[in-house]
Amino acid sequence: MQIEQVRQRLRAAGAKPSHEQALVRAWTQATPLDGGKQRPENFFPLSLRSALPAIEAELAAIGRLRAEHAGGEGAGRLLVALADGQTVESVLLPRDAVCVSTQVGCAVGCVFCMTGREGLKRQLGSAEIVAQVVLARRLRQVRKVQFMGMGEPAHNLDNVIDAIELLGTEGAIGHKNLVFSTVGDRRVFERLQQSRVKPALALSLHSTDAALRAQLLPRAPRIDPAELVELGERYARATNYPIQYQWTLLEGVNDGDDELNRIAGLLAGKYAVMNFIPWNTVAGVHFRRPSLERCKTMARVLRERGILATLRDSAAQDVEGGCGQLRARVLEEVG
Repeated sequence: MQIEQVRQRLRAAGAKPSHEQALVRAWTQATPLDGGKQRPENFFPLSLRSALPAIEAELAAIGRLRAEHAGGEGAGRLLVALADGQTVESVLLPRDAVCVSTQVGCAVGCVFCMTGREGLKRQLGSAEIVAQVVLARRLRQVRKVQFMGMGEPAHNLDNVIDAIELLGTEGAIGHKNLVFSTVGDRRVFERLQQSRVKPALALSLHSTDAALRAQLLPRAPRIDPAELVELGERYARATNYPIQYQWTLLEGVNDGDDELNRIAGLLAGKYAVMNFIPWNTVAGVHFRRPSLERCKTMARVLRERGILATLRDSAAQDVEGGCGQLRARVLEEVG
């Protein structure tokens, strides 16, 4: 389901531009239609008022809550059922944020990720992406949307950009609070620059060594880490948002002093922040999570060398671990 299909449905029911805007805004913000002169009985034509119950049911059917796993500190994992029976995950995060999926499955095949193990099933339509935000907003306030759930947004670029533009306008999400996460694709840097709504950018780096990164992200574009940082830097300076580099910490793989030295060299003077994320355990995968002491040391050493670095306390750790795990568990239970 695409956003344009939603708009066409409203027009077919008799919505004029002002009616369409009011309905799309109410949907994306998960709020009742405006009161006063914009109450449905005063503001909408009879044909649209008559169609509203069916339209609301159709919008609700784009993404329905199938399962929820609550965690601590405001975190929670949602399994969202799509109209064709496929499911994707969204994650409620602390500080009024939600992480949404852009594909059913993923083609990149990151070796430490549950989603990558199942491959790509299909792309999500732009309305299916927005529907995850709407569902989250029905549960609580949402001020930030991260496109870093199941899937690689760069592989579904048109639909993700359409969703970002709607959320950044009618959805009333601040542009810098829309975070496009990617393993790196040259098309992303060009297209996001041209977009009406320019999101913040998160780049999944995971290693400064090109050969090791290729092993960890086997089907990611072959962009040398140094080039990826330069592409990110140009986008950061153009948008005035720092690049968020994502680094999943794997014990004995990418948590060594050699990586720290190369990170410090690559990010010196850059408008960037390094987000270290201790690995979430995935059943059947041999990686290990580094000790908390080592994780803290990684962030501290970079800060001492002038690099802004954070250690992210993964909110998913107590809500089924890595992305894709709740979906895999539920499918196993019903399979």
